[in-house]
Amino acid sequence: MSKYTMNSPTVQNVPWQDKPEDLKGAPIWRYDKNPIIGRNPTEKVARIFNSAVIPYEGAFIGVFRGEQVNGIPYIYLGRSKDAIHWNFDENKIPFQDESGKEFMPIYAYDPRLVKIEDTYYIIWCQDFYGAAIGMAKTTDFKTFTRIENPFLPFNRNAVLFPRKINGNFMMLSRPSDSGHTPFGDIFISESPDLTYWGKHRHVMGKNPEWWQSVKIGGGAAPIETSEGWLLFYHGVTGTCNGLVYSIGGAILDIDEPSKVKYRCENFLLTPQEWYEERGFVPNVCFPCATIHDSKSGKIAVYYGAADSYVGLAFTTLDEIIDYIKNNSAVRQEDTELGIR
Repeated sequence: MSKYTMNSPTVQNVPWQDKPEDLKGAPIWRYDKNPIIGRNPTEKVARIFNSAVIPYEGAFIGVFRGEQVNGIPYIYLGRSKDAIHWNFDENKIPFQDESGKEFMPIYAYDPRLVKIEDTYYIIWCQDFYGAAIGMAKTTDFKTFTRIENPFLPFNRNAVLFPRKINGNFMMLSRPSDSGHTPFGDIFISESPDLTYWGKHRHVMGKNPEWWQSVKIGGGAAPIETSEGWLLFYHGVTGTCNGLVYSIGGAILDIDEPSKVKYRCENFLLTPQEWYEERGFVPNVCFPCATIHDSKSGKIAVYYGAADSYVGLAFTTLDEIIDYIKNNSAVRQEDTELGIR
């Protein structure tokens, strides 16, 4: 009998691999056939990473950061029967405006994919006279209509909550500056219509723990659970050999998600395998999506590895929530409403 519950649909074909018997203490374990997406997946794309997937019509669909051979990132659509082996469209997603006219971003990267009611929303980072958030919507993954950019530059790492809260859409983001984000805290904003955004609140920031001492950013869409919103995010530290990206976990208040109930002091996953340590940008584990089954409590976590590959890891709802709660180290600013 599970201790905790998820408020989300069942996904009976969630990808899964049992925890190795010799793995002690770790709440998340890697798929032993990682990476699930390697280099040069299509003729025009050199690397796919930092991508998001979702169940769709009994199978799976995803939006993928495809680094083209000319170095410009765009978003590509992929499909899979098992959420492990993927087939990608040859051409990038054809975004359009409300009138149906082609409206492509100059570049687009690090997409998230979230279903709210009957609509699927894609959120990414793009150029809007500086790094900013782009958005689009679709109901059939054939027509993709751009939505007004929600925020001014500079901002990254935006992800929508999978349902409205108190009648409004809610979105996490990470405001920054024009450089490579020498600071970075997670904020939350809300909107009645995905056009006008306000009630901006601080959620949580970097802290002295080594693995998240430089900056943090949102990752996969939060999972609604009986303990609150389960959030997988990334934390960054600096070393003499550059930045290191690890995966962290927190639980946010279900009605006031700017309040952090629990925040794991330890990383959940940090670079240690060759595909995480060695690549175009070494030492990166960057979460962007989960597929989770509310009946079994199984959670599959998708993450970008070394800006070159896609990795897959697994956990269960009971194990990950217990681990976050038992290793929680929240600070006063985490637990506040986030208004000053």
